[in-house]
Amino acid sequence: MKVLFWGTPAFALPALRALCEEGHDVVGVVTQPDRPAGRGRAVALSPVKQEALEMGVPILQPERARGDEFVAQVRALGPDISVVVAFGQILRPEVLELPPLGSVNIHASLLPELRGAAPIQWAIVRGHESSGVSIMRMEAGLDSGPVLLQVEEPIESDESASELAMRLAEVGAEALVEALALMEAGGLDALPQDHARATYAPKVDREVARLDWSRPADEVALWIRGMDDVPGAWSPLGDRGPVKLFRPQVVPEAAGAPGEVLEADGQEGVLIACGSGAVRVREVQPPGKRRMGAGEWVRGRGVAAGDRFGGEA
Repeated sequence: MKVLFWGTPAFALPALRALCEEGHDVVGVVTQPDRPAGRGRAVALSPVKQEALEMGVPILQPERARGDEFVAQVRALGPDISVVVAFGQILRPEVLELPPLGSVNIHASLLPELRGAAPIQWAIVRGHESSGVSIMRMEAGLDSGPVLLQVEEPIESDESASELAMRLAEVGAEALVEALALMEAGGLDALPQDHARATYAPKVDREVARLDWSRPADEVALWIRGMDDVPGAWSPLGDRGPVKLFRPQVVPEAAGAPGEVLEADGQEGVLIACGSGAVRVREVQPPGKRRMGAGEWVRGRGVAAGDRFGGEA
């Protein structure tokens, strides 16, 4: 097939590469405009744009993927189908329906569960035992189109959102090429979603990622795993500013005031009391510093037993 690929983050790369490896003709790539990033705010190319430059395919970077000029550019590429993977904009019907075979999407959940921007994060935060990918036909509604193919994957007991995303990106790429092969062979039916069963996974931001130490330890641990590594679960530490916390381990028998540092060990990490139980955090990112082992942070006197997380940011 002649494929127009839409995507922006690293999550989309396995699908783009799989399309090429399977012999599909990627006639162009649509990705988000270059944006300032990092501490220096230097303009950064999206991972998908970097890949497309190496492939030598045409690249479109509209501020808004709409309008007569943009539609004409897409039409000139002559795609049979659009494949959308974490592009980052809502697409209008006139764009979705332009290719003869329409547009399909890789969504990182078992639809109709977890429609929306952050299905991987919320699957972990809400304690789901499994996740997966859905290959669906796109329509005007939010992730509401009929499903072509689904693959279920278990969520490991200590898996973070970033780790699960890497795994689902590969699973999604395999499911995509299988779905396209079945479409070409005429052996794939699109099944409408049961909209009454739909749940939602809204975008996560810094405020959503702030930890509430009054919650039970198992919930705090889910929150830390689910927000890893962007935006990163965080909590203020006294007057030392917000600290991001990673790789939690629940210690149910420990007790203390919510947010209190019960132990600060140079080998084991930092044990922090919750509403019930405690979590041992094994990696941290202090303000203005890199992500590091919590033991290294303790040895550098960044935290000590008796300190308190929480309070004003």
